[in-house]
Amino acid sequence: MSANSQPENTSPSHSWEIDESLDLLNSDPNNGLTSQQAQERLGKYGPNELEEKETRSPWEIFLDQFKNIMLLMLIAVAFISGFLDLIAWQAGEFKPGEVPFKDTIAILAIVILNGALGYVQETRAEKALAALKKLSSPLVRVIRNSTTMEIAAPEVVPGDIMLLEAGMQIAADGRLISQANLQVRESALTGEAEAVNKQANLILPEETSLGDRLNLVYQGTEVVQGRGKVLVTNTGMQTELGKIATMLQSVANEPTPLQQRMTQLGNILVTGSLILVAFVVIGGVIQARGLSNIRELLEVSLSMAVAVVPEGLPAVITVTLALGTQRMVRHHALIRKLPAVETLGSVTTICSDKTGTLTQNKMVVQSMYANNHIFAVTGEGYTPTGEFYLNNQTIAIEDYPEIPAILIAAAICNDSVLQKQPKEWTIIGDPTEGALVTVAAKAGIEQDQWQSKLPRISEIPFNSQRKRMSVICQIEQVATPEPSLTDLDPLIANLTASQPYLMFTKGSPELTLGNCTHIHLGNEFAPLTDSQRQQILEENNRMAQKGLRVLGFAYKPFTDTPPSAPDETWEQEMIWLGLIAMQDAPRPEVRAAVQESRTAGIRPIMITGDHQLTARAIAVDLGIAGETDRVLTGQELQHMSDQELQQQVDLVSIYARVAPEHKLRIVQALQQRGKFVAMTGDGVNDAPALKQADIGIAMGITGTDVSKEASDMILLDDNFATIVAATKEGRVVYTNIRRFIKYILGSNIGEVLTIASAPLLGLGGVPLTPLQILWMNLVTDGLPALALAVEPPEADVMKRPPFSPRESIFARGLGAYMVRIGIIFAIITIILMRWAYDHTQATVNPDLDPERWKTMVFTSLCIAQMGHAIAIRSNNKLTIEMNPFSNIFVLVAVVVTTILQLMLIYIPPIRAFFGTHFLPLPELAICFGFSSLMFVWIELEKVFFRLTGKKSV
Repeated sequence: MSANSQPENTSPSHSWEIDESLDLLNSDPNNGLTSQQAQERLGKYGPNELEEKETRSPWEIFLDQFKNIMLLMLIAVAFISGFLDLIAWQAGEFKPGEVPFKDTIAILAIVILNGALGYVQETRAEKALAALKKLSSPLVRVIRNSTTMEIAAPEVVPGDIMLLEAGMQIAADGRLISQANLQVRESALTGEAEAVNKQANLILPEETSLGDRLNLVYQGTEVVQGRGKVLVTNTGMQTELGKIATMLQSVANEPTPLQQRMTQLGNILVTGSLILVAFVVIGGVIQARGLSNIRELLEVSLSMAVAVVPEGLPAVITVTLALGTQRMVRHHALIRKLPAVETLGSVTTICSDKTGTLTQNKMVVQSMYANNHIFAVTGEGYTPTGEFYLNNQTIAIEDYPEIPAILIAAAICNDSVLQKQPKEWTIIGDPTEGALVTVAAKAGIEQDQWQSKLPRISEIPFNSQRKRMSVICQIEQVATPEPSLTDLDPLIANLTASQPYLMFTKGSPELTLGNCTHIHLGNEFAPLTDSQRQQILEENNRMAQKGLRVLGFAYKPFTDTPPSAPDETWEQEMIWLGLIAMQDAPRPEVRAAVQESRTAGIRPIMITGDHQLTARAIAVDLGIAGETDRVLTGQELQHMSDQELQQQVDLVSIYARVAPEHKLRIVQALQQRGKFVAMTGDGVNDAPALKQADIGIAMGITGTDVSKEASDMILLDDNFATIVAATKEGRVVYTNIRRFIKYILGSNIGEVLTIASAPLLGLGGVPLTPLQILWMNLVTDGLPALALAVEPPEADVMKRPPFSPRESIFARGLGAYMVRIGIIFAIITIILMRWAYDHTQATVNPDLDPERWKTMVFTSLCIAQMGHAIAIRSNNKLTIEMNPFSNIFVLVAVVVTTILQLMLIYIPPIRAFFGTHFLPLPELAICFGFSSLMFVWIELEKVFFRLTGKKSV
């Protein structure tokens, strides 16, 4: 048997009898394994630890950054430029003080910077598996060689007898042999918040779901109370935790839409550039009738190659995404991976958990049914204020003695505590019990006062078979100024006058009612009739169909002193009190968020472990689904093939009684249908689905470390409305990315065409050097682009469907815009270049360099971009119609960039480094005049599109 394979058996371990499980694993419950057996099994099954697949080394990740086609072209340009500089240096062509190889150094610096940016983003290590490993206990108490000892967790093997106590982290999966009041918190694995009462003697059906296997314990879960003896059945990757690790590692990291678009952009730019270079070189050779001008053509080609690559774009995108993450934090959304900011804007489907995300995770009592009356209760959360209503009329508690009777039972048969915190009321304990304490306090029944009058002396704890809990109290006959039993319920007071013990019971209405023989009616009780039973059950069903959680209450007086450990035989012949119905109320802001998401073309889906009736009620209330929409349960989903599930996901908006592992299948089915999915989760079992989803969203308050590490985004407030707000921000980011991409690439196309035209027009030399082009792409393009990245959202950003995540970066007219603007850019600049060349060559002035026409071209291109930046803020509004201070950063960027450009012309050291020339003011004014034509053209385009009824991109 290979390492980490486990003992074979045709049936799962929860269906084994205890003796059968010991025989199968050849183990002794009292003596455990021998050291030799343990050593043999360690070699056979492998160590009890999670295995990690091989991953790329940091060096491999760094080298992979330079496989980008644009960076490869820049590297080639740098080396060719260096080679040409070397030839010129050896030939003595450099002027005194001129720095050789500066183009090569600058280009390589940009290449390394962009590679480093990519490396930093990609090396955010996948830590989900590391978080899984933390769930393993470092030391384990086992029986070996008939002796209790502690061993390291990796040394545990199948067949070991493991001993559990409160506070322990369980180190392996196993079958319980014996237990004493053992409770295990399995929320990290199953998503269920309440601790599970474990029972060794159960033999369960094979199809029993993970959360209901009460005779098993699992690696990574925690013992809350009690003790247990466990036969280890699975270790390492064969545990439930190991299976999750396997799923987690099997989910591939797909590139985000933005990454795919940038790859497509690079391929198109480089291909187009190489075609244009070939055209220019061939045309130049034909024009010269030979290779006499090949060096000039190579210089032109190098400049064109540098011009076509938007060197500043990766940095601008990174900064834009980083700014987006900061804005999202203000909306309580923490982004873990930068590309996820833009990805959010493409979401078409949001799969949300119910508890705590759509709801408040605070159970609130909605109504009570007692003595044939339905009482409504108002109030929010755990704040102990509210009103009681009967037939839509406010009532006084003292007029209806059945209310205090049931609320005393609710407050006493309870382990939760209501506390006042500085900002709000909170509950210590179970939310369901917290709702009961709160509603009692609304009626003036303070839990601590009544617990002193009715101190608990014994209890019969809840279990999954009885589905109820009982507490036995002793009546304290003390004088007190507070309300007494007689004041609130004369009947109970009369009963307890001669019977000093009182038992209160709460639990499943059907099972609790089945043990009642009498019913509490106002100030008396009477035998419980069949018609009354039927009426109570009908009311229970009616409440349940509304999605309410319903509990039944009863009491029973005793004369005899109860034993220290009473059993369920005491829960017979009880007196029925009534029903209390509660609900984890929806968050008040979620309903509007659901409506906003629908308006934005985003489909919300609820996926919950709760009962289907509860799920439907909440979903209908919030507008996620209609009254007649189908609810798909986990049991139904379990029996569906992947193809059948794919056919259902477009029709089903509510998934109930779903185990966390089903989420992965739901996500995959939606993705197969072409949906772009955001998925929420908080448990360990949610991690594979979070990683598979296009946007994995972990809960910041209730989420486990594993779910957070597998996610792209963390909700700091666990609120669905935050997802919608983050989606809006994602759309704004993507819109702004498109805005500055068309801004940058429009000018790049203009630069390339201008450079390409120079040799074809017979001008002497290249108008722009690689260093000057880098300056344009990084500074005069980069600073305004960063300013455009914070452009405020447009009014309709959440009133349109999401753009397809698979659309090209050039979609919806953006490509046509860039080509059109690039051509206009080039035409304006080429006209200026032709005039400037003729003008400077004809001017006879020994103080002015005749090569200054190149600086005029350089300056015109840079200044024209400033007008482009101002005009491009809106696709359809004229600049005069916009508030110039709604994005003050654009104005600042334009002013600063213009000043920097002038410094390159008029400060001698900088002028020498960049190879520019001094321009007289009239020539500078001509540059500004030609540059302004770019702004005028874009504004006229807006007018044209408005008159023709078309919408610009």
